[in-house]
Amino acid sequence: MAVAVFQRHDLPMVLPANLHALDADALRQLLIAQDRELTWRQTKIDQLTHELSLHKRWRFGVKTERLPAEQAQLFEETVEADLAAMTEELEQLSGKPPAAKGQAKRKPLPPELPRTEIHHEPDSTTCACGCQMKVSVQPS
Repeated sequence: MAVAVFQRHDLPMVLPANLHALDADALRQLLIAQDRELTWRQTKIDQLTHELSLHKRWRFGVKTERLPAEQAQLFEETVEADLAAMTEELEQLSGKPPAAKGQAKRKPLPPELPRTEIHHEPDSTTCACGCQMKVSVQPS
């Protein structure tokens, strides 16, 4: 890639009041110089934009991870071994029906432990509207 080296062109400052004093030839020369400066700046902007995009692509671009041939072969061998083991396990399981899972049950407390019944009664069994509330019994 050939990279062109650009040098900045410094133009003399021309004020609008001085433009009227210049003749046509001097105005043409000024216009040509300003056009060169504008072309140089736009080329420099394009060059820096291209360089920035290359750096971004290098820094943030997609990176492919490649395995060496020997490592890929080892991976294929382990996949084949895993598939064979899974096939064998499926064949063993297909002969037996799956065991039905029931709810886990707590073991009952031993009968020698003392039992105490505690009844919790509300202070009032009358509702705010004056109706009688029903108290249900739920043994635990």
